[in-house]
Amino acid sequence: MSEIVVLRLGHRPERDARVTTHVGLTARALGASGMLLTSGDKSVAESIEGVVKSWGGDFWVKTGVSYRSAIKKWKEAGGVVVHLTMYGINMPERIGRLREEYRVKDIMVVVGAEKVPGDVYGLADYNIAVGNQPHSEIAALALFLDWLQEGKEFERAFEGGELMIMPSEHGKNVVRKQ
Repeated sequence: MSEIVVLRLGHRPERDARVTTHVGLTARALGASGMLLTSGDKSVAESIEGVVKSWGGDFWVKTGVSYRSAIKKWKEAGGVVVHLTMYGINMPERIGRLREEYRVKDIMVVVGAEKVPGDVYGLADYNIAVGNQPHSEIAALALFLDWLQEGKEFERAFEGGELMIMPSEHGKNVVRKQ
């Protein structure tokens, strides 16, 4: 399959650091390669990089990105831009087409924080809603990534790292890798 990258629009460090970190952790856990962050908040990148060091994988975060420039470059390289917004077309109506595109093209998933600039709606190839009601951007991202990949993200291996979970029906079983 192709690459998935999340572009996080807006971020108020005093208010959104935890939510933006969770956007990145969700993206990492559910198959994205990295996250572009329009804010220059390095603490989010450091937090996620710490998770990658401990738990493995090669997820990356780049801060201080211009969203217009990132979207333009992505599209020039042949990628598809999907903006998750409650104002868009409901996901079930477009997911088949998006899966076809994902087989051959990289996908950028745009996730807002504060008010999304109006031009994003025109820059995106798809404005997709996970329901047309107010909801969490983290939940929308998780559902979109799962529907796009049809559950295959759960088969992904996270190479490297120091820790891994041994799945258990009862309790917590974390082991240190050799």
